[in-house]
Amino acid sequence: MNFGTKLIHNTNDKDKITGALSIPIYQVSTYHQEDIEAEQEYQYSRSENPTRRAIEETIAELENGDRGFAFSSGMAATSSVLSIFSAGDHIIACQDVYGGTYRALNRIFNRYGIEVSLVDTTDLGEIEANIKENTRAIFLETPSNPTLKITNLKGAVGIAKAHHLLVIVDNTFMTPYLQRPLDLGADIVIHSATKFIGGHSDVVAGLVAVKGKALSERLYMIQNGFGAVLGPQDSWLLLRGLKTLKVRMDYQQKNAEELAQWLSNHEKIQKVYYPGLLGHQNREIHDTQANGAGAVMSFKTVEIETAQKFMKMVKLAAVAVSLGGVETIASYPVKMSHAAMPKAQRESLGITENLIRLSVGLEDIKDLIEDFDKALAGAE
Repeated sequence: MNFGTKLIHNTNDKDKITGALSIPIYQVSTYHQEDIEAEQEYQYSRSENPTRRAIEETIAELENGDRGFAFSSGMAATSSVLSIFSAGDHIIACQDVYGGTYRALNRIFNRYGIEVSLVDTTDLGEIEANIKENTRAIFLETPSNPTLKITNLKGAVGIAKAHHLLVIVDNTFMTPYLQRPLDLGADIVIHSATKFIGGHSDVVAGLVAVKGKALSERLYMIQNGFGAVLGPQDSWLLLRGLKTLKVRMDYQQKNAEELAQWLSNHEKIQKVYYPGLLGHQNREIHDTQANGAGAVMSFKTVEIETAQKFMKMVKLAAVAVSLGGVETIASYPVKMSHAAMPKAQRESLGITENLIRLSVGLEDIKDLIEDFDKALAGAE
């Protein structure tokens, strides 16, 4: 079955009790137990909820995982995954990891004795060189946030397996439509489902897909014990959003490709970061592990003042910290997504005051280009 069909016709395409074409919202906290001596599937909604289970089973199916988990936010998903590690463990993470993940690793989990090394994972030699006796996992984003760096997933997985390490991939930018890391050997995939999976800027959620029964059981223990679960209403919104993921991503990606080309030729733009552009670093690797370039890009203006004026003048892009909605969203990483990262480290990674990240939406591309041209010129 092709992916677009699978989004509509999967194991949760209809309610198993009534045949309803939308899984009901089970807005319930607890369940009557007919026999206290008998095992019951549903007891308490922190542990299990039918609507949440539907989205969990769906993300597992779409990512070709063995089990899925839904959390109250993308960071709740990431933090829950990181909670499978113990004091004394060491994690290798890509150096330009999302700012929220950076904060969790360096301000929260380090207090519990979990060590992290931030390395350039686009260089497989750097991954190998940073493995220690207590290393337990490699945490990757590809493309990375916000400069869209590409890591060779098969290469990283090969190194990890040789050293008996887990591979965790934040797949938010690509979604399971464009990239499926579990198929390439990864163990855990994380999504901020707030973004493209929800797709309408109306829900905050996180999803995880896991390969392997033992690892799934470890993460379920964390989900149930820690309790950062997704509510039934938000689970239903994700189920609804997923149905249109392919058509949204196809159109958004087409817009992004055209906008990236236009920006590349603009006199006030210094550089555009987008895997769909010829010359993007490691594009050939991206093309072997993903089915498209996605709808997220970043660009640097020649002058810092131009970037700041753009963020004030743009009309057809929301200026916001998120991405993946039907509307185009412009973000200023130094003040938004990567504000938690020290300035010196941001700048060493190219996250500077003239960098703008774009999540391209469903607007007519001609209108977007016209609006961006005016905003870059600082015109009303």
